[in-house]
Amino acid sequence: MSLIERASRLFDELTVAVALNAGKTPFFDFDERLEQIKKAVAAQPYSGKVQVIGFDGLLADLAIKMKAAAIVRGLRAVSDFEYEFQMALMNRKLARSVETVFLMPALSWVYLSSTIVKDVAANGGDVSHLVPVSVNEAIARKLASR
Repeated sequence: MSLIERASRLFDELTVAVALNAGKTPFFDFDERLEQIKKAVAAQPYSGKVQVIGFDGLLADLAIKMKAAAIVRGLRAVSDFEYEFQMALMNRKLARSVETVFLMPALSWVYLSSTIVKDVAANGGDVSHLVPVSVNEAIARKLASR
């Protein structure tokens, strides 16, 4: 959410693209993730300039289709850099007109990942200060149903 807020200040319009990735098994399925991000964005003052969409396929193709000027990616740590650098170069190869912009997280979020949030929540820890209210509620419902 921090990256979305900060990117919304840099661009006139922002599209948050939620990818369908069959190779991963996330805590929330694709439709749940899309809904949670839509809810979290809708509750923010910048929501009028942000749209949330789902997609399947190459991000570079989506960026071209949407006539995007840039792809915004977050870098938490040096460990993210190599993968993100490779992805940025491939996206440049596939979509020459689209730049990749990297944003660093606020210092208060550097240590955070979805894996850490899932582990803390699954083991009874409080994640309410780490995720939007709607996501915290959805995590609690999902864990209670297991």
